[in-house]
Amino acid sequence: MSDKGITTINPATEEKLSFYPYMTDHELTGAIEKCHKAFLEWKTKTVEERGEVLKAIGKKLKEHKKELSQLMTAEMGKLLSQSESEVDLCAGICDHTAQIAPKELADEKRELPNGGRGLITYSPIGVIYGIQPWNYPAYQVIRYAIANLAAGNGVLLKHAESVTGCGEKIREIFEEAGLPKNLFTTLVINHDQSDKVINNDLVRGVTLTGSPVAGEIIGEKAGKALKPMVLELGSNDAYLVLEDADLDVAVEACVKGRIYNNGETCIAAKRFVVVEAVYEEFKKGFVKAMKDIKHGDPTSDEFDMGPMARKDLRDDLHTQVKNSVTNGAKVLCGGEMPDGKGFYYPSTVLENVHPGQPGYDDELFGPVASLIKAKDAEDAMRIANDSRFGLGGGIFTKDEDKAFELASKHFDTGMVFINSFGLAQPNMPFGGVKRSGYGREHGGFGIKEFVNAKAIMRLEN
Repeated sequence: MSDKGITTINPATEEKLSFYPYMTDHELTGAIEKCHKAFLEWKTKTVEERGEVLKAIGKKLKEHKKELSQLMTAEMGKLLSQSESEVDLCAGICDHTAQIAPKELADEKRELPNGGRGLITYSPIGVIYGIQPWNYPAYQVIRYAIANLAAGNGVLLKHAESVTGCGEKIREIFEEAGLPKNLFTTLVINHDQSDKVINNDLVRGVTLTGSPVAGEIIGEKAGKALKPMVLELGSNDAYLVLEDADLDVAVEACVKGRIYNNGETCIAAKRFVVVEAVYEEFKKGFVKAMKDIKHGDPTSDEFDMGPMARKDLRDDLHTQVKNSVTNGAKVLCGGEMPDGKGFYYPSTVLENVHPGQPGYDDELFGPVASLIKAKDAEDAMRIANDSRFGLGGGIFTKDEDKAFELASKHFDTGMVFINSFGLAQPNMPFGGVKRSGYGREHGGFGIKEFVNAKAIMRLEN
């Protein structure tokens, strides 16, 4: 073991939690080899046999819900109630994946043009390396790991340093549920060692959830090594409020969409594009609701938000707010760095937001909302799509059919919510376009991202 490593910190109290020494290069190579060896056995199991283990993992997640939730809140700062909901979602993903995997991975028979016999199989390819962020310490891991385990692959995890304890706890839960030892391995490593994982011949695929800059770096390294990838890279999602929207519904959903998970969600509502006919009325209700948000101890039911996950993240967010104001934005509420312990930041609304400001161009990964006025529905959609990103978005209108048509034909994103804000749904694809990345998870799509669609043929002579 190395004498260097990771120290986790409680963002609500700034107190040190635990220290995790880095693995040595020798230990890292051994972990990859052991994962590959476990994969060679695991891939021989039937999809149904794997599914039984996945369901057992779901049960164990529920059994360990209290301790895992408390650890997530301690390491990341999310409300304890939201940590508990996250564990429930993870357990649901295990059950759902076990249910759909036999159909998604079933062999397909095809007749060949010359009368020959054809068969398509979806074969596991090997060890998959996941680099995951801190904002959903359990869900981000479960999202890619369970799909790949269902497909028959082995899984390596490099979790964000600040939630290293969660990564270790998830491994323990997996093994307690009966997953073969070493098939899922948490790697406590640095960035240089991570590059070695990508280049290791036993590693056959790479998946990353992170920033576009991280996507560029990891994408280049994986591409050079000819490894398939899935990239989920965040966004600055636009939520459109049209003239016929129910404003009470819109305000409630938009506030939730901005402050949920302390505002640190890739698919959070971030830009609020409101047609001028209802702009002032929406603004009045939205700003009042954002002003009323209380931040404080995430283990207490008295508060609506906890702290941001790290000091540097809060500092970066505040710099984005200040730079937006310098370039013409106006602060309607919040925007002031609070005193005291903990990395708290108030719910904030910016107005007069336009291109050239971080509030318009960039992702604000914290509880800061950008309020933008549009002339009409067409202009609102133009503004929504005027983005380097394309992960999610939303539309508020009483004409639901119209909303679905707009979303289908015009919204340039991977996901759109109608008259609501929501997170991932296990039976719907999750992923984006443009600088929000590529590839899909959930909805049956994630199971096939890292498999070999193998063609087996007997041709007629």
